[in-house]
Amino acid sequence: MNTDAGRGGDAQGTGSSAGGGARGGWRRDGRGRLVLRSGTGEALGAPVPLEIAASYRARTRGLLGRDSVDGALLLSPASGVHTFGMRMPIDVAYLDRRLTVLAVRTMPPGRLGLPRLRARHVLEAEAGAMAGWGLRAGVRVDVERDRGPEEAR
Repeated sequence: MNTDAGRGGDAQGTGSSAGGGARGGWRRDGRGRLVLRSGTGEALGAPVPLEIAASYRARTRGLLGRDSVDGALLLSPASGVHTFGMRMPIDVAYLDRRLTVLAVRTMPPGRLGLPRLRARHVLEAEAGAMAGWGLRAGVRVDVERDRGPEEAR
């Protein structure tokens, strides 16, 4: 859950724009896929299911009250999170404006994570999931949004 959800900031990413466009920003909540990229831009493994929380309401709700998450949750904009009211430990990845991972931490319930100075987005997932995906500091990610009914026309 985001501790600075009301703060403005850079809600634009620079990843691929397959179905909704990361270049246009994540100004709407939605679903998509997270693609991890090597330094050469090659995809690392299979895409990860992704929920996008861009609205104030969705960012402040985060993973509260959930027992699990399928894939990851992207909070944008965000630079820090807390786990008060969480039912499970989570992995937290802090992303810069270019969607490069700055740091990955595992947080048990009831903790306050310090905001990261250069972080513009935060990924949350079940504890241990990010290590399994190979997500670590220095890895770049892309967001591929699912097309909604209004975008499919």
